[in-house]
Amino acid sequence: METNNLNESGIPRRRALGKGLEELFNSEVLDYSAVEERIVNETPKEEITNVKIKDLRANPYQPRKVFDEEALKELSESIKEHGVFQPIIVKKSIKGYEIIAGERRVKASEMAGLEEIPAIIRDFNDTQMMEIALLENLQRENLTAIEEATAYKKLQDTLSLTQEELANRLGKSRSHITNMLGLLTLPEDIQNDINSKKISMGHARVLSKLDNVEQQKELENKIINDGISVRELEELTKAPVITKSNPQKRKKEYNEYSYLQEELSEKLGTKVAVKKNKIEINFVNNNDLNRILELLNIEVGR
Repeated sequence: METNNLNESGIPRRRALGKGLEELFNSEVLDYSAVEERIVNETPKEEITNVKIKDLRANPYQPRKVFDEEALKELSESIKEHGVFQPIIVKKSIKGYEIIAGERRVKASEMAGLEEIPAIIRDFNDTQMMEIALLENLQRENLTAIEEATAYKKLQDTLSLTQEELANRLGKSRSHITNMLGLLTLPEDIQNDINSKKISMGHARVLSKLDNVEQQKELENKIINDGISVRELEELTKAPVITKSNPQKRKKEYNEYSYLQEELSEKLGTKVAVKKNKIEINFVNNNDLNRILELLNIEVGR
């Protein structure tokens, strides 16, 4: 990425950012946290500046549309007591700045009554802004199912990846990626019900395998009104609990724990292998590990 050599303050720009991005998007596994940490660590303190919160606007490629108000309040209280621990990353725009990373910190800081927030100003093109916003949310935040699926789709299209390649680079299971992307084929009103948790991911996964929209809506009504289980829904649709993939390939990969393996992969959102007296759970980084431990209701003492 070519830019001029000085930033708005006349300070020489460092090239660590470009190198970090190149490593991020060409590495075998995408790890947003490592790159952001590198950007922050290699930015001299004199290049971190306070920007007015009123001058900030959201990254237009931000996949998150719904923010957990309770979590924002907790972060806001922490900011009131300790301040903003890590600067946000922004891009200068025609009017003010666009947030590239750290929108939750901005919202929580505003909630805490702050007028300014520490920021690192960097130049990004539109593609890089989208990639960073998607990765930050996929690896750090609990997106709704539809937000997560939309992020996968955008990332897949931007990087021109197959589902298998995307799964490998995100450290997710192929079935998880396939099932999530399948949600985007559902009608918008059903997608909204998934976001509001009126129907579960298990129900949504079965509905997404149907081609008839009217049948999807009719069955969704039965889920909501009659409380039918995922198993009962499968019986009604006569659909197998597998993703749309090559049946010969699936047969080759089958073992006695296949169903359990797929269920665990779907629940944890990562690759899970169940073998002889052993369960292997993959994770990308410490944030991803903490996410999995939280899903399993495991608290690790210090």
